Amino acid sequence: MSLKHSLPLQPLNWGHSGLQFLASPLTGWNSDQQGGALDQPRMAEENDTSHCKNGNENGKSNNVNEVEDNESEITNIDQESELEGENTYSSVEMKHKKKKALLEFRCRVENAILGNYLLGKPPKNLSPFKIQRAREQLRDITLWGVPLLPSKGHEGTDIVLLKFLKAKDFKVHEAFGMLWKTLKWRREYKTEGILDEKLDSDLENLVCFVSRDKEGHPLCFLNYGPFKDKEFYKKVFGSEEKCDKFLRWKVQNMEKVIKKLRFKSGGVNSIVQIIDLKNSPGPAMKELHSVSKKFMLLLQDYYPELIHKIIVINIPLWYYASHVLLLRVINQRTKRKFVFARPSKATKTLLKIIAPENLPVEYGGLKRENDDDFTSADNASEHTIRANSAAQIEFPVTEAGVTMVWDLTVVGWDVSYKEEFIPDDEGSYKILLQNQKIMGECVRNSFYISEPGRIVLTIDNGTLKKKRVLYRSKGKPTVPMYIFLKK
Repeated sequence: MSLKHSLPLQPLNWGHSGLQFLASPLTGWNSDQQGGALDQPRMAEENDTSHCKNGNENGKSNNVNEVEDNESEITNIDQESELEGENTYSSVEMKHKKKKALLEFRCRVENAILGNYLLGKPPKNLSPFKIQRAREQLRDITLWGVPLLPSKGHEGTDIVLLKFLKAKDFKVHEAFGMLWKTLKWRREYKTEGILDEKLDSDLENLVCFVSRDKEGHPLCFLNYGPFKDKEFYKKVFGSEEKCDKFLRWKVQNMEKVIKKLRFKSGGVNSIVQIIDLKNSPGPAMKELHSVSKKFMLLLQDYYPELIHKIIVINIPLWYYASHVLLLRVINQRTKRKFVFARPSKATKTLLKIIAPENLPVEYGGLKRENDDDFTSADNASEHTIRANSAAQIEFPVTEAGVTMVWDLTVVGWDVSYKEEFIPDDEGSYKILLQNQKIMGECVRNSFYISEPGRIVLTIDNGTLKKKRVLYRSKGKPTVPMYIFLKK
């Protein structure tokens, strides 16, 4: 049920208990250094601009009215909460509290931008012309490509602000401080130009951005296996400077995947990160763990609610001890995002959130790079084989002159597998295409059909556990090569 129908939005009190700034360090800005350097913000007593209360200095529409007129946008609280799988509150009072927090947060951000102190008050020795220019530039400030000025009416503004509110349990004062720290860090770390940097081409094989999960979240695969090579490890982490470069590379990848997000109503605005520890170095590789810890803290502090899940697969026994140390420095909200899977459960865990046609073959799915035969739109079918039993999957072909192509994978493997072509004509011979005693990877095969018949796939499950089979097929019109040779 939409919030605007469950409880009418009440007008806010703009007195001392309303949306006026609190007498605390994070309600205004001060800078006594050249270039507008940032200090802890404080409310400037001489600031006679109260935009939320009196409207802007140009006499345009009152900002409070603009905020209340955009009440429909505030329903994003419910829409995003459902999209991200958050726990919804049945209490009407709690919903109203969240609406009110968003209104207050919007108003505070509006004041800070129009008052020209969101990034620190400009130095006093600046000319009026430069101050006015800085004010105009601040009005166009964006975060992750979304304008932060609420009165611009961009549909993504509320979504971005809600991420800071959620990260701080809808405490406006703390959310505003987190936003300021994020903008300060991004300016100091120079994230705006990080996508144009060429950091290390040797690291490109460690990361993979492929497809999306079942809910539309972009997927980011990170493979630590190559670090088992000591020479490569030393090349990446041989000095403190190289460790900082690797950290910056991880931030660059985060900025890349953010470009795939859609900050709009009904859009997906968080990602799923998958960390593969297969063949990864042990706990002695302290530099890697140190950088990973720093990056996790950056995600927590400066990328609030942009991570939907962090799935760690193929985890060795030593990782649990390492993760306990990480749990000491991250908050409870970040802890809940982690999902762990041992090697025997990796594919099963990933298939819970990723469709098989979008999961790479190296993780037990059907997706291949530069695939000319299938696309993500070619959905897979599923069949379950009971323990100590066999099953057959058939692809009938009624016309000759086509090539049948098929994919098949078994979750957990450990089965025997056979492929045959059986013609409809009883006088024709069966053709054995493949016979595997032990199946250990995804199968892709094809066969040119010269007469009507059927492709029969036989899977024999000799284990005591049931097996899940995922498969798909497609017929492609084909002209046999010998016809071209005759010409």
